[in-house]
Amino acid sequence: MRRLFPVTDQTVTTDSGGRPLGAPGEGGGEGGGAAQGREWSLDELADAYAYPEPGPGEPGPWLRANMVSTLDGAAQHDGRSQPISTATDMRIFGTLRGLADVVVVGAETVRLEGYRPARARAEFAARREAAGQGSAPAVAVVTASLDLDFSLPLFTSPLVPTLILTGAAAAPDRVAAAEKAGARVVIAGDGMGVEPDRAVRALAELGHTRLLTEGGPRLLGQFVAAGVLDELCLTVSPMLAVGDAQRIAGGPSVAVPRRFALVSLLEEGGFLFGRYRRP
Repeated sequence: MRRLFPVTDQTVTTDSGGRPLGAPGEGGGEGGGAAQGREWSLDELADAYAYPEPGPGEPGPWLRANMVSTLDGAAQHDGRSQPISTATDMRIFGTLRGLADVVVVGAETVRLEGYRPARARAEFAARREAAGQGSAPAVAVVTASLDLDFSLPLFTSPLVPTLILTGAAAAPDRVAAAEKAGARVVIAGDGMGVEPDRAVRALAELGHTRLLTEGGPRLLGQFVAAGVLDELCLTVSPMLAVGDAQRIAGGPSVAVPRRFALVSLLEEGGFLFGRYRRP
């Protein structure tokens, strides 16, 4: 893997003629092709994707999204993201989970992707303990209808009880079924649905300030429209899918496009791994 941005003395060095050293296929010092072409350790990935340090006083929530897209904008192929992903993308996926307090996901994505509980990973144990986190992140499912299979492992055997984010008008029998399965129901809206800003606040009130959403596109679109998304971790896959697959975010357009700033950019095998933050 190579770091393309930010450019530092370690990222690019030049010879006396100004020619870059350590380009792909060449030698070079730390940060050159030889060093950056190797597989990064999970510790290095965790450092590269660390949540920003909170400011003075009580830390507020930080919501980041992790998504993958093909060159022509498809977020899925045949309804799933795995076909457009890669092994390194999945390592970053695992790293982002290893850093998060909670993973926020839409009910449709739970159904399509066959979501399972987040697992404890020894590689992140010391880092999580130092940050005051439990052994694994909770999973929070955003749903208005609670139309979920509560016999799945996500609800019956998580290390941390799964959260259900729903509205105050949710069907009482479905709320009761979720609670009977061991899930914790959190009200984050006055009607049937969930209000994105209230969902973020409700999770923060439970002590979850390092938030990670993995979509789907409709949920991400709601977070964007509400102005509560702080960071987007986007993998650009060097593939063309055509078809009518969803983009990484869907829903009504915002009045003015949201401008985000590039924080870092990594590359491996033609896949680009970018981090973007709102100013």
